[in-house]
Amino acid sequence: MSNFIFMFTYNDVTVPNAIEVFEEVKETGIKCVGFKDIGLPVGKLKTLVNTLRKEKRIIFLEVVSETEEANIRSAKRAIELDVDYLIGGTYVKPTLHLLKETHIKYCPYVGKVVGHPCLLRGTISEISEDAKKVEALGVSGINLLAYRYDGDIDRLITSMLQAVNIPVIVAGSINSFERVKRVTELGVWGFTIGGAIFDKKFVPDGSLSDQITAVMNVVEKARTK
Repeated sequence: MSNFIFMFTYNDVTVPNAIEVFEEVKETGIKCVGFKDIGLPVGKLKTLVNTLRKEKRIIFLEVVSETEEANIRSAKRAIELDVDYLIGGTYVKPTLHLLKETHIKYCPYVGKVVGHPCLLRGTISEISEDAKKVEALGVSGINLLAYRYDGDIDRLITSMLQAVNIPVIVAGSINSFERVKRVTELGVWGFTIGGAIFDKKFVPDGSLSDQITAVMNVVEKARTK
């Protein structure tokens, strides 16, 4: 079953009221939650993580910064915050070096990632080959910007699942039930949704909790088929 990871983010930035948002949606039972490395000062991030820990959630920090310096800074922040997963980022070797004595699972981007919000470029063959190289370095999984790609998305995801033997997370721009159903049908390990929840793409007149529950129901239906 695919894991739905709710991100406290909008336009690839952590929302300023992330703690309040969690308090609003925690009764949905959403287990996997995350935030970006941009948007909140460290003090508020610590408060957020402490709140999530008390509620026994699995915590993801996604790196969307572009420079190596910023990527390394974010990896150090992940260690400081003691998150469960560090996802995103493109500087794999130095990040793995930093994380080697920790329990943190690392799932970097693959392919050519450009801009902010992040976009994925390159051919499917190039992206898949990059994923194989990254897997060989010893990462825990892959973070794939499938719906930020300007080619055949289904073929990209399928190719990635065939190329590697580690979990694949699909991140970015999952903004419809159709896309949720598709990634679960294809069998990815997990997928992230942030902005579409805040934009109320799933239940237009509903609360944030209604959005999350609706997505969780789709995942549950896929599990029971």
